[in-house]
Amino acid sequence: MTDLSLAPGSSLRRGISHLTSVWVLIVLVPLGVVLLDPDRTTTILRIAAESLLSTLPYIAVAVGLIASLKATGAEALVARAFQGRLSRMIVLAALFGGLAPFCSCEVIPFIAGLLALGAPLPAVMAFWLASPLIDPPTLFITAAALGWEFALAKAVAAVAIGLMGGFALRAIMTQGAFAAPLRERSKGGCCGCGPSPFDSRPVWRFWREPARREVFRREGSANAVFLLKWMAFAYLLEALLITYIPADAIASVVGGDGFGAIVIASLVGMPAYLNSYAAPPLVAGLIEQGMSPGAGLTFMVAGAVSSIPAMAAVWSLVKPRVFAAYLGLGICGAILVGTIFGALMGS
Repeated sequence: MTDLSLAPGSSLRRGISHLTSVWVLIVLVPLGVVLLDPDRTTTILRIAAESLLSTLPYIAVAVGLIASLKATGAEALVARAFQGRLSRMIVLAALFGGLAPFCSCEVIPFIAGLLALGAPLPAVMAFWLASPLIDPPTLFITAAALGWEFALAKAVAAVAIGLMGGFALRAIMTQGAFAAPLRERSKGGCCGCGPSPFDSRPVWRFWREPARREVFRREGSANAVFLLKWMAFAYLLEALLITYIPADAIASVVGGDGFGAIVIASLVGMPAYLNSYAAPPLVAGLIEQGMSPGAGLTFMVAGAVSSIPAMAAVWSLVKPRVFAAYLGLGICGAILVGTIFGALMGS
């Protein structure tokens, strides 16, 4: 009887999950336009298709890069950043945070392993802040949508925010704050993301080993599907944004060249951010509609730091006060880098 009573709710949840999947939305959005505004269907699909096609070379590079990193086991190099003097650890952790090809799920067992081995919290914070902001695939996707100047600015911002957060937390901890920062946790990994990066050393000639070739194939195909799915959806949203939302409406919320627009962009970025692959096309559309480059960078950085996967990774391992420090440092850093980038861009 219990199973029967739970079945309707379970079926409803599965139905909602299917309806809200990205593939279904990619089909439903054009169908909705066909039904509600058929005259603009061709224009919207053309804008989205042209943008996606122009991004395909960058997607191919990103897929090959992340598949190679996974196949070689290059994550093991990141663990070496958390050895030695604290200042060196913070610097290397911020740098590796922008290079490590970790998904949000993989960050949790990786950071748990670091903390279990006694890695200092300031170095872990530097990695935590930099990691969701940029990685090699995101760099290419951002360059495709917004140009290399913007992509490199985001990469520099990731490292800078990691450094700022790591050294700020180090200074705060010298005053006795954040003692016993970790939650009580059970042993074990998370959702089957694979072995810890401590388990093996990188093998650069991965094609000589059948198992690593299989990892390359599996990761390449999975990431190709993932990127194509999210980029197609993002470019559809961008086309809708450009077609239906007047530029003055965007400018009235996140437009303008002042500091206030950057602060608003940091707040808007928290609920509106999708992921690091879908965000660049949306920001490109917002900039075209009146958002300043500085506010656009702030939107992307604040949204990445405050995205649900990134916050869940931190919340699952540390106590609320450390989580609050992570979020506060990330948002303040987003506003700071956006302000500097806006000034350099003359906006």
